[in-house]
Amino acid sequence: MKSLLVFVLFAAMLCWFMFAPLYKHVFIVRHAVLQKEVDYMLEVGASGDHGYVDQAMISESRQRLATLGMNPEAVLYEVRSTSGAAADNSAAPVLRGTGIQLTIRYPYERIFEIDRLVGMTPLSADTLMSATGMKMSEYVP
Repeated sequence: MKSLLVFVLFAAMLCWFMFAPLYKHVFIVRHAVLQKEVDYMLEVGASGDHGYVDQAMISESRQRLATLGMNPEAVLYEVRSTSGAAADNSAAPVLRGTGIQLTIRYPYERIFEIDRLVGMTPLSADTLMSATGMKMSEYVP
């Protein structure tokens, strides 16, 4: 009985050691993808041609993230400006010198579930990772 218990504990630890780097790598890659998307959207949205991040840009972003394996309905976007003006309105772009801040959030989706093998409580499935960025608008009417 004692040897069976040792085997089960050893097998659980071995599985955790083998797969821990994989799911942590998934977390790191997802976060890097979100940050890259924030940077890209701010580069386009704060350019001299735009001065906003509107719903059309957000839907294109959702499609790009879907091609990378993310659930597009689960991605949350928050766009605001440093002046308090709406930064997602294409009819009233944010003027030059005003910051546009973008935050993208995405759920962890049970990627830490394997931590249960070693007795750690994983994050809940609805906990969100986020990536944030800010860029000054270059739009001049």
